[in-house]
Amino acid sequence: MRRLILAVTFMLVANSTVAFAKTETAVFAGGCFWCVEKDMDKVKGVLSTTSGFASDRKTDASYNNHPDSVEAVKVEFDPAFISYDVLVARFLRGIDVTDANGQFCDRGDGYTSAVFALTPAQAASAEKALKDATTQLGQKAVTPVKKFAQFISAEDSHQNYYLGQNRIFTRFGFIKQADAYERYRKSCGRDARVKKLWGSAAYTAGSSS
Repeated sequence: MRRLILAVTFMLVANSTVAFAKTETAVFAGGCFWCVEKDMDKVKGVLSTTSGFASDRKTDASYNNHPDSVEAVKVEFDPAFISYDVLVARFLRGIDVTDANGQFCDRGDGYTSAVFALTPAQAASAEKALKDATTQLGQKAVTPVKKFAQFISAEDSHQNYYLGQNRIFTRFGFIKQADAYERYRKSCGRDARVKKLWGSAAYTAGSSS
């Protein structure tokens, strides 16, 4: 069941209406959407996350059929707490920006990384962040910036997968879904690779190990 973290800033005005906080949307692809979703949930200022499939062109995508789409996460955030500039830089430091063929143990076009820009300002911000990443790493950041066209949510069973408490059969045995997720993430080498690549700048808040 999708968790929605509501962070509502409000004030009472003369007619007793409520003014809600401004929100913005970002769309990031960084391999396994379960992992990106957990990482983004840990960022202060992020209000909600949704796992799904993103593309730079309109397609008929679903979990079992998503041509030209990649696993991605839609992030709703409050710019009063975190700017898009900071958020995209945080995202990039949680993935392998030097890998054009997938992410970590997940290989293939459906797991490649990307920043989907919803506005020209987001595109400019992401391009700058990638240029900064190339300078910082001393090797080319190949994660592309793509124009956002569509996002299709994955099934409910994939939302906040890392929090699941039901027991499931996995290669690790009959264990809680959350425990299976953590074992998958560790065995996939995600956090180990991020730390090796980014050093002290790595963002690995998504792992409990």
